[in-house]
Amino acid sequence: MRAIAFAASLSHFPDMSYTTEASMRAAIIPVTPLEQNCSLIWCTRTMKAALVDPGGNLERLKGALKKEGVTLEKVLVTHGHLDHCGMAGVLAEEMGVPIEGPHEEDRYLIAQIDAQAAEYGMEGRCFEPDRWLKDGDTVTLGELELDVLHCPGHTPGHIVFFHGPTEMATVGDVLFRGSVGRTDMPRGSFDELVQSITGKLWPLGDDVMFIPGHGSTSTFGLERRSNPFVGDAALR
Repeated sequence: MRAIAFAASLSHFPDMSYTTEASMRAAIIPVTPLEQNCSLIWCTRTMKAALVDPGGNLERLKGALKKEGVTLEKVLVTHGHLDHCGMAGVLAEEMGVPIEGPHEEDRYLIAQIDAQAAEYGMEGRCFEPDRWLKDGDTVTLGELELDVLHCPGHTPGHIVFFHGPTEMATVGDVLFRGSVGRTDMPRGSFDELVQSITGKLWPLGDDVMFIPGHGSTSTFGLERRSNPFVGDAALR
């Protein structure tokens, strides 16, 4: 496995951990009452950064940008649930940057953000991405290029961002360490989720480390060996 395992915590953000890869670094910053993993990723050559799934706690996210000395270039969104993108539009407007993602199939979820925020007592405002993404697209960040994989199941428009040179993926709520995303909500599908994971993620390689939308990081290889929902043994 490449040297991208998460290192020691940062001093001012005790629950923010980061990678050690030379061309790209990534930090995890839990946000919202649901402890959603917002990912800060950046190109070390240009120090241009993206925040993936900025669901809330914007001042904290801005503090992370300042601490790392990076410039926010864009906001990336994996899917349309409130805890992942509730404050994406506000952040993008305040910082003067575009929003890319998710797939347009999640438009209906983003349209419900205002109502859901009021219902659950959370921050949130609906928005229109500057660019809807689809399978096979690429997203640039400084000198980096991320591949976009459409992975429905948890939501119909869920996408995953993959950086091949560092073998790292940001998977939102598709896959977790020892679990998978919920499929019991409207337009969720367990069969689609399994196909997304086995057909899109596993072929990327066992050494790929992934940042999930909640909880700890893992690798595709570990999940193939041990995940009780989509591991190789579970699907025989």
